[in-house]
Amino acid sequence: MNAIVALCHFCELHGPRTLFCTEVLHSPLPQGASSGDIAGQNEQAEEEEGGIQMSSRIRSHSPAEGASADSSSPGPKKSDMCEASGCRSLAGGHPGYVSHDKETSIKYVSHQHPNHPQLFSIVRQACVRSLSCEVCPGREGPIFFGDEQHGFVFSHTFFIKDSLARGFQRWYSIITIMMDRIYLINSWPFLLGKIRGIIDELQGKALKVFEAEQYGCPQRAQRMNTAFTPFLHQRNGNAARSLTSLTNDENLWACLHTSFAWLLKACGSRLTEKLLEGAPTEDTLVQMEKLADLKEESEGWDGSEEEEKPSAQTDVVEGQEVSKCPPETSLMSDCNSWNVAHRRLSVFRSLRHMRQVLGASAFRMLAWHVLMGNQVIWKARDMDLVQSAFEVLRTMLPVGCVRIIPYSDQYEEAYRCNFLGLSPHVQIPSHILSSEFAVLVEVRTATRTNLYPTLFEDEQSLNKYEFVVTSGSPVAADRVGPTILNKIEAALTNQNLSVDVVDQCLVCLKEEWMNKVKVLFKFTKVDSRPKEDTQKLLSILGAAEEDNVKLLKFWMTGLSKTYKSHLMSTVRSPTSSESRN
Repeated sequence: MNAIVALCHFCELHGPRTLFCTEVLHSPLPQGASSGDIAGQNEQAEEEEGGIQMSSRIRSHSPAEGASADSSSPGPKKSDMCEASGCRSLAGGHPGYVSHDKETSIKYVSHQHPNHPQLFSIVRQACVRSLSCEVCPGREGPIFFGDEQHGFVFSHTFFIKDSLARGFQRWYSIITIMMDRIYLINSWPFLLGKIRGIIDELQGKALKVFEAEQYGCPQRAQRMNTAFTPFLHQRNGNAARSLTSLTNDENLWACLHTSFAWLLKACGSRLTEKLLEGAPTEDTLVQMEKLADLKEESEGWDGSEEEEKPSAQTDVVEGQEVSKCPPETSLMSDCNSWNVAHRRLSVFRSLRHMRQVLGASAFRMLAWHVLMGNQVIWKARDMDLVQSAFEVLRTMLPVGCVRIIPYSDQYEEAYRCNFLGLSPHVQIPSHILSSEFAVLVEVRTATRTNLYPTLFEDEQSLNKYEFVVTSGSPVAADRVGPTILNKIEAALTNQNLSVDVVDQCLVCLKEEWMNKVKVLFKFTKVDSRPKEDTQKLLSILGAAEEDNVKLLKFWMTGLSKTYKSHLMSTVRSPTSSESRN
């Protein structure tokens, strides 16, 4: 993460001061950070933590370097520093700390001030604002501020106990500065938790020192006895004690370096950017819309209203049947979660596997009904078998065309679902059994073993089943069928293609035909062209056959609301494009 983490302190003599900061370097270290290392003295301490190698570097300085350091350094002058190191973290000759990330070749460098003048100015301004005007009520807690020019800042102010300070406490802040506002806001929960942990540790150590000092020499009573003595003289010149003294931890800065370096690395690793080449697919848009609808429903959920959630009521949501449940459960019932939840229970592994089990003719009939949008009914005792079949068959359709009730004790109408799982005792209406718009797959107990080939060692359970596929309108073997069905069968029969390659072929075929659906939708629904022009368009698209036309009309119902609203908005405002021309 390209950011800087800094610890700041409000000095009673000099105001806000930067004590310690850690920055990320993707390029070679700045001059003086490692180039002047002395052989044999360049590493005082090394430790491995989370793939980061930390080393405290020792630099050698010539007299000329030491003489010019005060004049060229972007840091404050020595006259602005407290004598008791209250405004200073590292000693004058201390080179700072460097951690090497072996995985990414990134270096994390810690020192009191950034070496780059521009970075020093940004950190200095953020420090002043975090300890003056940009504070939350109570002067303790997190706050966000910044702008495009000086960067955006996550600041958390806090107090450290000090028996010699005014009010027995000193004011500090830990700030995180970066130029990416969105990234920093999205990292707020993570940064808040981790920085709060660092603060709690510092306050805990300081509290122990404070209690020990108060027990040995109570300052409150002493100050009351010397109420007329000037305040600064009461503390014998210790107006600014160092943080190492307040916490009694000589390794404090090394520990802070480790914590800040880990914070930068972890915060940069938890959020990643995903490159999407081209516009999102229709399946992606539909999934996003359904998830958004589900979140809206969950926001209006009131768990106390028992009368509004009958226990037996079910709905078809996102391609599956889900019970009326609290929002936490509803959010987990999207179509992807349904796939993952039942993948380990699968009996059918792929379309190729199902084709080998059912047989070529039965599978073609079943696939034809699936692509046409007809109702596909499976009757079986094994619920896992039915769910695995639907999981495989749904891959042939766009997400928006899938409506699943995995298992039910009663028949559901076709308008509610196009995939329906039933228990064997459920009676199906006679007009459905004879309808050309439905197909029934009955799973019966096989009369003999080894009826079907065993492709996987753990699929011996298939040998006990017999699959009978029937329909009121069986697909003739010599029927051409939709073009996409013929291409799917060609991919399934090609043994040179692995299952993963076949899956990618399905994705490409669905996108190809969804593009044809988009063109047809705009041509017929938006532009309202006559039938003659529509037939010419279908010929150009290579979809003039009857089955192809039926498939396109069914798949049109799976278009995303985003795409439809976009087309409608362009039609409503045709003058906007003309005015631009």
